[in-house]
Amino acid sequence: MRRPNGHADESRDEVGVVAPQVPHERVVPLQGGQNFRDLGGYRTADGRQVRRGAVFRSAHLGGLTAADRTALGRLGVRTIVDLRGVNEAAETPHQVDGLDCRIVGAHIEPGVGDKIRGAVADGTANPHLMMQFLTDHYRDYPRRCAPGFATLFTTLSDGTHRPLVFHCTAGKDRTGFASALLLTLLGVPWETVMEDYLRTNDLWIGHVGRYPELDIDTRAAIIEARTHYLEAAFDVLRKDFGDPEQFAERALGLDAAARQRLKADLLD
Repeated sequence: MRRPNGHADESRDEVGVVAPQVPHERVVPLQGGQNFRDLGGYRTADGRQVRRGAVFRSAHLGGLTAADRTALGRLGVRTIVDLRGVNEAAETPHQVDGLDCRIVGAHIEPGVGDKIRGAVADGTANPHLMMQFLTDHYRDYPRRCAPGFATLFTTLSDGTHRPLVFHCTAGKDRTGFASALLLTLLGVPWETVMEDYLRTNDLWIGHVGRYPELDIDTRAAIIEARTHYLEAAFDVLRKDFGDPEQFAERALGLDAAARQRLKADLLD
């Protein structure tokens, strides 16, 4: 179910932790990883289907076990694109020893984290301020953050790099925008795109124990994927570029021919 504000229907414990719901069919269960899922299987508006087993989205891969690495090997993952900032990536390196895959850095610095930590430290954190921080962060995606997304889509459009997984820390914000953009470019209806984005609320529990000093609503504004956040990014995209196709061409370097090849490769 969805609450009227577009959030996943969810239960919380006494400190406001979001309890994960039953995973959906695209989720790849991992012992030391979260929010890892196949972007395939979604239907496009013209009745085609996104190819399964080609592109995956995830939270960070810094806790993978040997069994998890075996699972990624069975998926045939060739490339991992890391959307985290440079320091984030260094603090939690990939645990992929033994996997025959390439790691591509498409670093997007999470400036919003410093703002949140500052507000928590000085006692000014509240739901409205946290929502403003996250909304502004999403508005940066089509602008300041475009070079990182361009690296992802350039890599993704080269079939020799697939199967491919891309991720940030939670697989929520940077990964959420990238997933939404890819599905939109492939012709998946917006309602379905938003459902995929909000699924993080069921699957990411890496926030457990973070910000215990905050009230439940302030914490929720930080840790939840929210309809408003993603819509803010796409509002800026449309304002600056007109539509996702023009953004892909002018900011990501994917011309019409490249976008058609991507559809040919990723749609059945």
